[in-house]
Amino acid sequence: MSAQFDLVIIGGGLGGATLARSMAANGAHVLVLERDRQFKDRVRGEFITSWGVAEARHLGIYDLLIGGVAHQVGWSDFYAGTTLVVHREVVATTPHQLPCLAFYHPAMQELLLGAAAEAGAQVRRGVAVRDVRPGAPATVVLGENGGTEDVHARLVVAADGRSSYVRVSTGFELRRDPDGNLIAGVLMDDMRAPEDIAHLVVNSELGQQAVVFPQGKGRARTYFCCHNTHPRHNGAEDLPRYLECCKKVGMNPDFYEGARPAGPLATFDAAETWVQHPYRDGVVLVGDAAAASDPSWGQGLGMTLRDVRVLRDQLLASENWDDAGHAYAAEHDRHARATHLGNTWYTRLYLETGPEADARRQRAMPWITQDPTRQPDAIFSGPDVPLDESVRRRFFAED
Repeated sequence: MSAQFDLVIIGGGLGGATLARSMAANGAHVLVLERDRQFKDRVRGEFITSWGVAEARHLGIYDLLIGGVAHQVGWSDFYAGTTLVVHREVVATTPHQLPCLAFYHPAMQELLLGAAAEAGAQVRRGVAVRDVRPGAPATVVLGENGGTEDVHARLVVAADGRSSYVRVSTGFELRRDPDGNLIAGVLMDDMRAPEDIAHLVVNSELGQQAVVFPQGKGRARTYFCCHNTHPRHNGAEDLPRYLECCKKVGMNPDFYEGARPAGPLATFDAAETWVQHPYRDGVVLVGDAAAASDPSWGQGLGMTLRDVRVLRDQLLASENWDDAGHAYAAEHDRHARATHLGNTWYTRLYLETGPEADARRQRAMPWITQDPTRQPDAIFSGPDVPLDESVRRRFFAED
């Protein structure tokens, strides 16, 4: 058996479902292949800063998220240990003038995949992708009920995450930063943290940070970031130690008083990965399949939506989808490099340890405290802010 589509999108998460909805609404014949029949708690990927929310609005899913699953977070507090350094009203201080959004990842996936189907995309779940063959058209080989099926498309889109099968099977080279930090997380109910403030606490002496992203109604996603020499936190038995680590960093211990886990506790490597020029021969990578950002700084969902918006715009603007794929890949490389650079600077200043790192902070932090604009605002304002050598020197007080 075989079938022909304009797009076959592998992965029905934020990127795949959003692209499917947008392209189907513009008349494309779209097939979405999602391996999971039921989405599970992924532990990470539940907070979008303002620039990523702007991408959601450009893609037409902002109102869907707000009306269905998202909790608006209008403030961000940044602490050095127990000292409040910045209390920021996000809407008033970002170019997009939008709040941050937090949500439970599986609920977001179900909402957007359902919206893709309503827009006219064909959605198939629980299907195994056996092979992907680049070409014109490209071919996806599916396995189901003991048989196989060939599906052809003008474009195959890999939106299948950090461990992308499509990326591996089609020979894209994955590049990776050296191992550095780990990030652990767990969803908590009955949290006592304010529900309109995202809390990020950095303890540079320890090289660790703790984060609380409220999702409303007493629920929050909590994180702990540390060097990869630190013991991992996995499973319910590690929860007491995990919470003690968050408190030791400097997060308000009252936030956790009486709180209970609402999902699994797990730890992940935070090293960034990326593919240079993620398009060739009818196959394109988006989101984490193309470049996985360090989750410590909360840029992954924004990057995914930027990828989808750029790819959508290129496809709608040209009949030549090979040219559109290359144009997307060139722009992806630009904004992915910028995000990577910003994350690297933040990690170097706030989370590196040792005498050189201490000296760097002793030089830079008084200037940043006096003038917060010395700190590039890539986390909230996105990869289009200036990130050249003069910005770096100003951030590290080398000017």
